[in-house]
Amino acid sequence: MESFSLILAIVVVTALAFDFTNGFHDTANAMATTISTGALKPKVAVAMSAVLNLVGAFLSVEVANTISKGLVDETGIRPEVIFAALVGAILWNLLTWLVGLPSSSSHALMGGLIGAAIASAGVGAVHGDVLVTKVLLPAIAAPLVAGIAAMLGARLTYRLGRKADGKAAAKGYRAGQIASAGLVSLAHGTNDAQKTMGIITLALVAGGALAPDSDPPLWVILSAGIAIALGTYLGGWRIIRTMGKGLTDLQPQQGFAAQTSAATVILASSHLGFSLSTTHSVSGAVMGAGLGRKGGVVRWSTATRMFVAWGLTLPAAALVAAIAEWVCGLGDWGTALVAVFLVASSAAIWKISRREVVDHTNVVDDGPEAAGVVTQAMAAVTPPPAGVTGEPTAAVASSASEPKAPSATTTV
Repeated sequence: MESFSLILAIVVVTALAFDFTNGFHDTANAMATTISTGALKPKVAVAMSAVLNLVGAFLSVEVANTISKGLVDETGIRPEVIFAALVGAILWNLLTWLVGLPSSSSHALMGGLIGAAIASAGVGAVHGDVLVTKVLLPAIAAPLVAGIAAMLGARLTYRLGRKADGKAAAKGYRAGQIASAGLVSLAHGTNDAQKTMGIITLALVAGGALAPDSDPPLWVILSAGIAIALGTYLGGWRIIRTMGKGLTDLQPQQGFAAQTSAATVILASSHLGFSLSTTHSVSGAVMGAGLGRKGGVVRWSTATRMFVAWGLTLPAAALVAAIAEWVCGLGDWGTALVAVFLVASSAAIWKISRREVVDHTNVVDDGPEAAGVVTQAMAAVTPPPAGVTGEPTAAVASSASEPKAPSATTTV
């Protein structure tokens, strides 16, 4: 029983570590456009997002129940299986953060859980109907719906503001962006924080600490909310740069349309219990808003690599989790080996990230980190398909060619 209690504690701590990475990985979802248009200073933006993520964690448990009760069969799932799932999700989050790719933390967790469950109990351990209706279909529909809504919304805002004073209109839309960004942060807390609640609840059920079909206890809700808020406050600056500058150049009107559309989609999905990717929703909205302005463009080379990462997220996290589950199945020493591998890999990724620091001081710069460094890293991980060039635009390439001393700070 002592050994079992220890593994259960390890699972809870690892789940909160995932929640922390989810926070800084997904800060861009709420605040990238707000920062890129100058509506809020970077540190103020992430602080506001952190508080609202914490509040949002208390608003609903529908998504948590989808994870803990719906996706996999609770019977036969051991805490080691959930630990292995978290290993796959955390490593994918850190890798995509390193190269500045806005991939889905939600799908990384889903993929990890699916891979570990199949490795442990076979394909029958996964509820295919839930996977399709509440994970895969929303993954396809969310960016499309948010993108179309943002494109139409951006066009409408420009049409309505044709006769308005330019400076006054921009100021008003920046205020609207702040409000809509807050709504996205709140929505993120209602959706993404719940995934960690669900995974911890599933672990507690698997370990016999909770009865089957239980809702998340209050301490689980509180700890998950705090973990994602802390991660959000650190700010995933690399991904903020990609979302705010790498996909398209946004004006305040477009930022307002993108944030409002994404928040609406996310909140509706949370209410229905869909395990939605907030990253997919916001990315789709940003691209839609980019196309909503006359003369606006989307940098499809960056978008293509992002789409490839989206497609790889579920299977990549599932594969790592399945291998981790196989090693954990060798005994306590196997679980310890996986834990050491996770810590060592995380430390290595962090050390590599320090070679080119992106933080609140340079997140809106058009320096090498914005184009050359991040683009090259993305190309190394996800080369573009045949016929799609990965070259930055002439303006970006020009700015990327000018050397710039790296920042000495160590903020994420």
